Amino acid sequence: MSGRFSQILQRAKQQISTIENSLLVLLLTGMILLATLQIVMRNGWATGLSWADPTLRVAVLWITLLGAMAATRDDNHIRIDLLTRFLPEGLKCYTRLVTDLFSAFICGVLAWHGGRFVYFEWQDGSILFASVPAWICELIIPLGFGVMALRFLLTGLLRIRPQRAT
Repeated sequence: MSGRFSQILQRAKQQISTIENSLLVLLLTGMILLATLQIVMRNGWATGLSWADPTLRVAVLWITLLGAMAATRDDNHIRIDLLTRFLPEGLKCYTRLVTDLFSAFICGVLAWHGGRFVYFEWQDGSILFASVPAWICELIIPLGFGVMALRFLLTGLLRIRPQRAT
């Protein structure tokens, strides 16, 4: 891979990471502020915002999948690696390859069916709150799982590539 192309890919990767992290911070901050406001309004004035609870539910979905995307990006996701603890070093690479490709497959299936779900919601015309269509709020499902599938696939494929001596 040429040096220039590698730099472009590295810059794109950094920009995507910045966008993901910014969305996580923005969503979490917004959730905390909205939930606090809702609690104060309910306890102080026996009222609340009718759209706050559904908004918080959607925000939890988004922050969960954005967090999972960030975890796979940084290779900090939950991993069941009991087998790799007892395998010799030479076999660990192969088991990680299999688990990466299996994870990519599962995330791909979830992205596919998440996309179908969003499409059916779009066809149905479901409204969540404040005239916001449900499918817009649910787009994170196929997007998040699709990004995770791509990351697992790329990680797995990079494990196949012969390592050069440095």
